[in-house]
Amino acid sequence: MELTFEESRKLAYQIRQDIIQMLDFAKSGHSAGPLGMADVFVALYFHVLRHDPKNPKWEDRDRFVLSNGHICPVLYATLARADYFPVQELKTLRTFGSRLQGHPHRASLPGLETTSGPLGSGIAQAVGMALAARLDNKKYDVWVVSSDGELNEGNSWEAIMAASKYHLNNLTLLVDRNNIQIDGFTEQVMPLEPLRDKFEAFGWHVLEVDGHNIEAVVDACNEARSIFEKPVAIIAHTIPGKGVDFMEFNYKWHGEAPGHEDARHAMQELRTLQGKVEPE
Repeated sequence: MELTFEESRKLAYQIRQDIIQMLDFAKSGHSAGPLGMADVFVALYFHVLRHDPKNPKWEDRDRFVLSNGHICPVLYATLARADYFPVQELKTLRTFGSRLQGHPHRASLPGLETTSGPLGSGIAQAVGMALAARLDNKKYDVWVVSSDGELNEGNSWEAIMAASKYHLNNLTLLVDRNNIQIDGFTEQVMPLEPLRDKFEAFGWHVLEVDGHNIEAVVDACNEARSIFEKPVAIIAHTIPGKGVDFMEFNYKWHGEAPGHEDARHAMQELRTLQGKVEPE
């Protein structure tokens, strides 16, 4: 189902509320990254990806790879809101026997293409899928989301080189450029800039976008589909912890779940912001 952009902005705040509730129930998990990527995931699943929740193994579906698997609460909440499974199941995050584990397990849920875990692996997985599509003469596109911090991993750049070598124009990478990782700010831990120049030097077409502007993200993804000679990297600039005042830009919330009182405060703030979404 495709939404209006006003409906999409409201849904992104609903998904942020889902994330806080999931983390509150689980009492563990990652907060900052999932909150920051809600707008990007709404753009992908409600405007960009060719997919069918009623037929999740549809042969011609686009493939989506979550490389930074620790932000899976935003993926789970988006899949639930897209009708892949009941929203009520979100409350089982990280519980024993749940289909919603702390990192996605491919065989557990409809809509999952890969099992995520070791950071830096997802781009290589996506490259393999894009090559497979070419070998099988399939027209689906492959989309992969990665964190910026995992670009510290050397195998990310091996995959980026391979994608350029094979001119994988059916591959788009969205980098969550939120400038934090578990130990601090990316530019202090291991500087990534000039990130755009690095991707271009490796032979990619690069776009940069405000990751909280859903319409701009959709436009960038549509532009990516029109690039025929090389893979595309979309650097999405996001705010970690977006929508929760005490989490925004604070790297300490990278791998922390809110306590019950923090969760209550976050929910109130997110509901208020959802109500302030401007009409189109």
